[in-house]
Amino acid sequence: MKFHLVLFVIIAAIFGVGLEGCQCKVVQFIFGDSLSDVGNNNYLSKSLAQASLPWYGIDLGNGLPNGRFSNGRTVADIIGDNMGLPRPPAFLDPSLSEDVILENGVNYASGGGGILNETGSYFIQRFSLYKQMELFQGTQELIRSRIGKEEAEKFFQGAHYVVALGSNDFINNYLMPVYSDSWTYNDQTFMDYLIGTLGEQLKLLHGLGARQLMVFGLGPMGCIPLQRVLSTSGECQSRTNNLAISFNKATSKLVVDLGKQLPNSSYRFGDAYDVVNDVITNPNKYGFQNSDSPCCSFGNIRPALTCIPASKLCKDRSKYVFWDEYHPSDRANELIANELIKKFGFVRVDQTKPPSPSPALAPSSDD
Repeated sequence: MKFHLVLFVIIAAIFGVGLEGCQCKVVQFIFGDSLSDVGNNNYLSKSLAQASLPWYGIDLGNGLPNGRFSNGRTVADIIGDNMGLPRPPAFLDPSLSEDVILENGVNYASGGGGILNETGSYFIQRFSLYKQMELFQGTQELIRSRIGKEEAEKFFQGAHYVVALGSNDFINNYLMPVYSDSWTYNDQTFMDYLIGTLGEQLKLLHGLGARQLMVFGLGPMGCIPLQRVLSTSGECQSRTNNLAISFNKATSKLVVDLGKQLPNSSYRFGDAYDVVNDVITNPNKYGFQNSDSPCCSFGNIRPALTCIPASKLCKDRSKYVFWDEYHPSDRANELIANELIKKFGFVRVDQTKPPSPSPALAPSSDD
């Protein structure tokens, strides 16, 4: 009898299974686009959507580019910090291992990616949501091999999931004449196609173990600096904003319906459209001075599609809503995240450490 017990302990140690099971941490698995990317695209050598050059990341960690399309944190970073969840590394990070996954989760988000496979194709390389889910299935195989099927099931069902895509399906697909979707569909039929696809994807994620899932809605994407500079008036593009509102309404209903249909699921829809719209419309109310142009730009040459070492930075990054032509600044992301935290009353899963503070903004290169 003693021999068998000792043999079991040895086998458990070899395969990483304790006598009381995995004792796994609660982690996050993030699926998204450039608003959540933490470095995947930097490892896609042919991708035209990368945040690999200064001044991306200037206000986070060592100030070097880290793959985030901002000067600092993402909304997912901030919400996860507030909940006591570890920040998941990029799927393509060379240091990713089974131990890292069990300790931190994984971020599959990819700049230029969309709900639809065809979205963002002119970026050459990017992960669509279907591709990200395929990579997640590979992650599951690794973990099952490491801790066993039963413990892996507990691990994945106990994790938190974030799905934050959709803007590229409009800005870098439907609203661009170079994509066939722009002339194949009208606003309503494209929305039906998009939401139908998202519904199937969320059902597949549930089948893969996602029980606690947050789907982020879209902000007023017609007001990003790129959309403004491409308009004749310099104002927000109302059609683009109306598509975002329609997407949010349809996705909210989808998430509620799936939450009722799918067993043991806690599916939520995170809508920050109104607060972001108010920040853009009334920036001074929130301590911002600029909400219509990017902090990082190439002088008067607009649009500057990316931030590069030769770009000119604004004097105070905390006063700008937008970091570049597409993406919010760290401070804007913090405001958006805090609104969602307040709205949903997120509960911390770990009370041992406080949320990470906002970064202290270093002086700008522009005196």
